[in-house]
Formats: sequence, structure tokens, C-alpha cells
Amino acid sequence: MGETLRPLVGQLRDDDELIVIDNASSDGTPEAVREAAPDATVIEANGNLGFAAASNRGAALVSGELLLFLNPDAVVAPGFREAVELPLTENRGWAAWQGLVTAQGAQVINSRGGAVHFTGIAWAGGAGEPVAEGVAPIDEPGFVSGACLAIPAADFEEAGGFAEPFFLYHEDVDLSLRLRLAGGRLGTETRARADHDYDFAKGPEKWRHLERNRWATVIRTYPAALLALIAPALVVTELALVPISIVGGWAPQKLASWLDVARWLPRLLRERRRIQAGRQVSTEAFARALTPDLDSSYLGAASRSRLLRASLRAYWSAVLALLPG
Repeated sequence: MGETLRPLVGQLRDDDELIVIDNASSDGTPEAVREAAPDATVIEANGNLGFAAASNRGAALVSGELLLFLNPDAVVAPGFREAVELPLTENRGWAAWQGLVTAQGAQVINSRGGAVHFTGIAWAGGAGEPVAEGVAPIDEPGFVSGACLAIPAADFEEAGGFAEPFFLYHEDVDLSLRLRLAGGRLGTETRARADHDYDFAKGPEKWRHLERNRWATVIRTYPAALLALIAPALVVTELALVPISIVGGWAPQKLASWLDVARWLPRLLRERRRIQAGRQVSTEAFARALTPDLDSSYLGAASRSRLLRASLRAYWSAVLALLPG
């Protein structure tokens, strides 16, 4: 934690607020924070709140205009503090944005802005690509990464913050899509860089969270006409994921995700009605930010199949043609 905080603390201005939420860690995090950042506010939770709830708790304590959520294993580069504020000071009109998240000692990209498939599967855009200099800011990624996410405090509060029942994973996708439904634009400020100590493999339980939260996001945020048209694809995706989960060793977690969604469904439908009531964009405009391509290296053979890509593109073209404007 000290290695993460020191580069950030050195860039903070006098009126900046640094808040660290410790989710009942056992590695001496509170003490390390107080040593590396004596002026930080440290909140020690009584248990593991999860990323979403801990982030919301920290945001509620901030009095400034701009919120920045930063993962505890993300180390900011020189010039980060000034760069991450540029979308606000330059009035770009972004509802939320992320920095360029790198990995492996800033040699490769971890995320330059996420991609969201129309089935709700989401991944970090550009993962594994070499880091280049002089890359212009990116307008309208599919979603902005919670590893390094900036958003005006008023917009975050109006959106209702992160979905706390998600616990972790996909909460940034859900927030991004809710912002887009409300007419907001997303972006990536590539001059604000943070190096993320990232490892995709975190055990089978990760898949339970990813899958249940993917479904929760689709149910909450997708307009009715879009849901109706992609229903066959959602069913086929679930059938395809069964053998994939068995081979991958996470079939019990896939089953648990179905049970989670079934248990959550009454609440999700209530939340859906509230979210959809505030929609400010057409169904077609919302859908055009989604992608038919499964072009992430994390998706294995599916990302390399030309037949699957052609089929998905044809299906998606038909969906877009049928959506109301």
C-alpha cells in the first residue's frame, strides 16, 4: 500500500482529500497508510464491504467536485494528478472517464477503456498491447474501468453510486451503462497513467461474481426492445457457457450465479423500473455503444473464430436495424 500511495501523495494539492477504505485486511494496511500518507482519512470497516460498497462509503465523505477511484494496487505515473483532471477543466462533457491503465511496469496496456458485448460480457480494451506515447484521449469506450475512474461527485451521487450488492466485478460496467442511459458520455484520458498489478486469474469464485453481475447489469440497464431482440443470443450464450464452465472448473460457480440472479430478480426488476424511467437516450443510441465482436484474448477460441464473428455481426446488424430510434 505504501508503494501505491507515495507517488500519489507527492502529486496531491493542498485541498485534495485522500480517503482509504480498509475492508478488514489483515496485512497492516491501516498502519502502512498512516505512515505513507499521514494526512489521509483511513476508514477501517468491520468486514469486507466489497469494492462497490467501500467505494460508495468513501465517496460519501468527499467534499470536493471530482471523485477519483483508484485500486490499491495501481501506481500512478508522474503528472497523473494534473492529467486526470483535464476532462473536467477542459469541459469535455464526459460524465465519467478513466486514465490509461498499464501493466507490467507500464510496458503494456491493461485497459484503455472497456468493451461491452451485447450479451453483457465485458473486458478491458487493448489488454496486452504495447504502450505508445502521444495517444490522444479516447472518446466513448464501452465502459470506464473502476481501477482508475474519475467522475464528478454530483454525477456519481445522482447516478446512485456503484451497485453495492455486486460486491465486486462489473460494477464499473453497470455504472457506465447507467450514465450512458442518462445521456452521459464516457472517455479515457490517456495522459493520466496508472500501472496496475493485474492478474485475471483469481480463483473460480470470480466467475460467480462476473456471471451474476453481468446478468444483473443486463436486466437493470438494457431497454426493453433491446432485451427482446437479443433474448435468443442470451439463451445461446448461457447454453454455450455450461460446457465451458465444466472444462474450466467453475461449473458450480456458474450454477451459483443462476441462483443468485433468481434470488435477486424481484429487486433487480424494481431497480430496472427506476433506471429505465430516467432514460434520456434512444434504444438505438444506447445499443450502438455495444459491440458484436468477442475480440479479447481472455475469451480464448471464441475470439479467434471467423465464423462466430461473422455470425454475431450479422445478428447485431439485424438487431440495430429493428431497434427504435
